[in-house]
Amino acid sequence: MDLFVIATVLIVLSALFGYLNLRILRLPNTIGLMIIAILFTIGLFLSARVNPTLLLIAEDLVSQIDFKILLLDVMLGFLLFAGAMHTNFDQLKVQRWPVLLFSTVGVLTSTFLVGGITYYVLNALGLQIEFIHCLLFGALISPTDPIAVLGILKKAGVPKKLETKIVGESLFNDGVGVVVFLTILSVAVGGEGGHGGGDLQSIVKLFGQEVLGGVVFGGLIGYLTFLLLKSIDDYEIEVLITLACVMGGYVLAHKLHLSAPLAIVVAGLIVGNDTVRDSSMSKTTERFVDMFWELVDMLLNAVLFVLIGLELLVVHFEWNFVIAGLVTIIIVLLSRYMSLILPVSIFQKRLEFLPHTSKILTWGGLRGGISIALALSLPEEMSRDILLPITYIVVVFSIIVQGLTIGKLTTRLIGREMTQAKTDSH
Repeated sequence: MDLFVIATVLIVLSALFGYLNLRILRLPNTIGLMIIAILFTIGLFLSARVNPTLLLIAEDLVSQIDFKILLLDVMLGFLLFAGAMHTNFDQLKVQRWPVLLFSTVGVLTSTFLVGGITYYVLNALGLQIEFIHCLLFGALISPTDPIAVLGILKKAGVPKKLETKIVGESLFNDGVGVVVFLTILSVAVGGEGGHGGGDLQSIVKLFGQEVLGGVVFGGLIGYLTFLLLKSIDDYEIEVLITLACVMGGYVLAHKLHLSAPLAIVVAGLIVGNDTVRDSSMSKTTERFVDMFWELVDMLLNAVLFVLIGLELLVVHFEWNFVIAGLVTIIIVLLSRYMSLILPVSIFQKRLEFLPHTSKILTWGGLRGGISIALALSLPEEMSRDILLPITYIVVVFSIIVQGLTIGKLTTRLIGREMTQAKTDSH
């Protein structure tokens, strides 16, 4: 099956599932698409009892898609740029220090908490797994997914201050999380190869080069894009320049061994900044640039969440994996809450955080396709058969349950606090 046929099938399914969601489920598009894709996949399994032809065709299709390469190397740059362009830069600037702590200290703390707890829990459940493999799981599941967050929070009714924290954190901790995962993976590969995992100095150097280098490089390509946009007034070429910024910047960052996701996020924040827009784009250009990136965002999000649902075809489940996955949901949520306590307490009074910020950030920290892509990239010898289904269960719970309830939870917690404050004042 060639690439065009695979792309055609995915687009057709995305359009069909999107139509069914709007007509029947009426859920946020990302959630509705994934639910229908999962139901469609379950239907294929059931149809195999009568005739396995459709199931075999679907399995063949999904098996030919390298989810990791498609998401991390192709789609991610476009989705991050689109999300960063439409993030409130002024709000993010105010919240920059808590966002920085959430996306660095928070991710690292959660990685080790999840890794340590799951190691004991999974072994207690009879799943023999090494500690370093649990750390890999902690690294891939700890970062909140900007794609899931951006797709769901738009319609969740979360206050702007909180939305900025959640979105800003997810945009940056995605890049940090991938670097943490790759760093631990290099240690694991070195350890299992009998050559050692590398010394602390080399690990810190790798981490610094990827993260800091990615941020600096993103600033450079974002500023270069701004200069090019400012020097002309032709919306067609200017749209093309933003596209070149994403594609060229992403490829070049990879070649320079820098964090491409972080680079593209920084570039998107610069190009999307209101001050930069006003001085570099005409109103016509601004309208066309926004429309183009909204369309790219919508199309790729639709395909991605349909793919997450279809990945059920290649994930092998056993009852002990399901039980472990359900227990792990609690571990991941608890670890995220604990990793946020210090950053929130530091800035709570200074930046006037809303009540119950830690709880809302915990529940609003959605996991998505990036976690699944990283789990799929695990070598077989690193407990991939155990960690992949567990990751899938955590991600599906996160997107469906947390995604559908974050708005109501926020309203309930903040509304209750405001009511109590009014009562106390009287």
